[in-house]
Amino acid sequence: MVADRVLSVSELNRSVRLLLEQSLPLAWISGEISNLTIAASGHWYFSLKDKTAQVRCVMFRGRTAALDFRPSEGLQVEIRATPGLYEPRGEFQLNVDFMRKAGLGALFEQFERLKAKLAAEGLFDAGRKRALPEHVTRIGIVTSPAAAALRDVLTTLRRRMPSIQVVLYPTLVQGEGAAAQITRAIEIANRRAEVELLIVCRGGGSIEDLWAFNEEPVARAIAASLLPVVSGVGHETDVTIADFVADRRAATPTAAAELVSPNRVEMSLHLQQLARRLQRDIWRRLQSDEQRLDYLARRLQHPGQKLQQQQQRLQQLQARLQQALARRLEQATWRVGMAGQRVPLLRPDIPQLQRQQARLQQRMAAAANRQLQLLELRLRHASAQLQQLNPVAVLERGYSIVETGKGKVLSDASQAQLNQTLTLRLA
Repeated sequence: MVADRVLSVSELNRSVRLLLEQSLPLAWISGEISNLTIAASGHWYFSLKDKTAQVRCVMFRGRTAALDFRPSEGLQVEIRATPGLYEPRGEFQLNVDFMRKAGLGALFEQFERLKAKLAAEGLFDAGRKRALPEHVTRIGIVTSPAAAALRDVLTTLRRRMPSIQVVLYPTLVQGEGAAAQITRAIEIANRRAEVELLIVCRGGGSIEDLWAFNEEPVARAIAASLLPVVSGVGHETDVTIADFVADRRAATPTAAAELVSPNRVEMSLHLQQLARRLQRDIWRRLQSDEQRLDYLARRLQHPGQKLQQQQQRLQQLQARLQQALARRLEQATWRVGMAGQRVPLLRPDIPQLQRQQARLQQRMAAAANRQLQLLELRLRHASAQLQQLNPVAVLERGYSIVETGKGKVLSDASQAQLNQTLTLRLA
């Protein structure tokens, strides 16, 4: 810049702003808020002061939205800011990038140190986390009796599954001694073993309010718990050490109650669907069995009918045998007659013919006897087979036929129903 050049005010302010931004880096500054103004645009304007000095600050809306608290007059804060100059007025100011309550830096460092320590010990590993019971009947709640979180959990459980019993293990959830009481409540719940799982919960708040759930004794008590533990601390954006150690983490106490309790309306609808499906399956099975029974009934022949058919067959064979014998006798008689007519002409040897006739009669009688024996043998074989098919013979061996009142035969014990009238047929 030329020494004798005359600068305008705007040029001077711009040069100073650029010099400040290029020379002074982003820095952390602590102080007390005063002269706070929250503009309609969402920007925050305030002064940051200590005992001897103050500086103007601005924090734009895009940065304020990331904070979980609203500043107030007299609040001690730590800001991360870049020094600059507001050119229209030539005012030195700090452009704030981030803000936290004074002392939170140490808390965050303590949080990160404990988190890294417990993670190195494997307390956050997914492999050590236990599955939650599907259908619980008793739930333990570790929280303050006056906490709004307790009301939220109880309301949710009554709405979703009112049959679940609740055991409260009262404790402080913030302030001095809260961590020790929470630890003791978890240990008492495990010693009594009267519930199936634990919900450790409280409502939202600042990091100081939630700090008891970032204490190492609480984390180790949750990790050592024999009961599955669900953590429901704060709101969706709040994260504590207890969330990392617990078997399941819920965003809010209400979400924790929903996580451990089935929805009775959904369960009722599911049971109705299963009942309809079972009814359809049973109906299809009955229809299939009835068709199969009809098919078997058509193939099954009554023993009396089978015996009648065998008797008819025997009668037919006897009739055919008699007809055959009659034809053979008639033929023999015809041949004898013809021979007798030829005797005077041929001078036959009467004694020889008589002997021949005797032999023929013997052969005919033997053939008839053999045929009768064969038929009797077949008849006895058919009778034996029929006797094997006769259900009365089965009954005589000690068995029985079980029928319902409608005459339906039961072939399996699972077909019988409670208080059903049955009829037993014995020999």
